[in-house]
Amino acid sequence: MNRVILSFLFAVVLTTPTVHGQAPAPENEPLVAEVGKVEAEIDAHAADSIAALRLRLQRKQILSNADTNDLTIIDTLDSGNAALRVILYSNNTWKYILDREVAKDSTIFEKYWSTTTLFPYREVDMDELPQSVVITLLDSVTSYHCPYQGSIHPNGKFGPRRRRQHQGIDLPLKTGDPIYATFSGRVRISQYNYGGYGNLVIIRHDNGLETYYGHLAERLVETNQWVEAGQIIGLGGSTGRSTGPHLHFETRYYGHSFDPERLIDFKNGILCRETFLLKKSFFSIYSNAGQDFDDEIANEEMDKKEVVEQAARRYHTIRKGETLSTLAHKYGTTVSNLCRLNGIKEADVIRFGQQIRIK
Repeated sequence: MNRVILSFLFAVVLTTPTVHGQAPAPENEPLVAEVGKVEAEIDAHAADSIAALRLRLQRKQILSNADTNDLTIIDTLDSGNAALRVILYSNNTWKYILDREVAKDSTIFEKYWSTTTLFPYREVDMDELPQSVVITLLDSVTSYHCPYQGSIHPNGKFGPRRRRQHQGIDLPLKTGDPIYATFSGRVRISQYNYGGYGNLVIIRHDNGLETYYGHLAERLVETNQWVEAGQIIGLGGSTGRSTGPHLHFETRYYGHSFDPERLIDFKNGILCRETFLLKKSFFSIYSNAGQDFDDEIANEEMDKKEVVEQAARRYHTIRKGETLSTLAHKYGTTVSNLCRLNGIKEADVIRFGQQIRIK
């Protein structure tokens, strides 16, 4: 139906005789109903068109680091924040631009700032921190780069590891591999740490996070230096208390560590999310104490011992007619020892095809 048809229907209805104040003649009722239906369709179409027009005219923020080289800047506006400017583009989009010189002077780089102490937050009361805080990781202002892309060592994940807490993650690498700043920020620590980190760089970011890069072969940045995401800050190595070349990487908020894998997919080198809800429950209860690298080395030695023991284990597949007694005689051991190794009793029945550990 369109306006022409609607006009025709109106003409038909209007030229049909009716009595004032009375309902249309029965023969005209279908036409009247059809006119009402068409009117409703036209009104709905008009409403949709207006909504679409408003949506098209509404400015949209560019939330990623999309290429805007082909867009023309039509205006620059104040945002109310001295560190940010709003840029309007010709395709009716906009994004924030960070004034680096202003951002570098942010108070986030003043309070609890120390270029010598690893953990300057000791006076922060954990109970005063909110139960959760929203942290912006990536938008039209901030950017990201994986510190080192690779698979986390099986024993190098965040969390409890035997007797102690592992405060970060370990990424095996080759000595001399470049290590990158994860986000933009200011270098708070760039020094050799005798507590086990070896060559260590700590960067504080304007979203409140701090990232730790330990065991570096060489540090390429200085304290108080501003670095951009993706800037090479050091070379991977095995300095400090380390059992081999790897990057020890930590993420902390007010000195409290949490699992870096909540932010980063290290295997694929990508950020898991652009906005992160950091909950207090994510923190390690030991996180303000730093990493115990003596324990880490002890754990590594225990891992090696377990590997050797695992390799030394021998098994026998039971054949028809064999018993625990015949196995003990064959391998020069005792029935009680075989039972201990396999968690069984002498009275237990062993079956054809069963695997029995004999050493």
